Amino acid sequence: MSLQPRPGAEIPALTVRVARAGNPHGTAAMWIRDRLDGLFSDEDFTAW
Repeated sequence: MSLQPRPGAEIPALTVRVARAGNPHGTAAMWIRDRLDGLFSDEDFTAW
């Protein structure tokens, strides 16, 4: 199996607004993305 590197996915502004409106306190997935996004990059795993 081969994975191709790709840039981080940007979330459209309207999607962010709708998600925040529907979940004012956030969700576990939103919390994780907000805090851990960008922690790792594809280059960190090239040797694997």
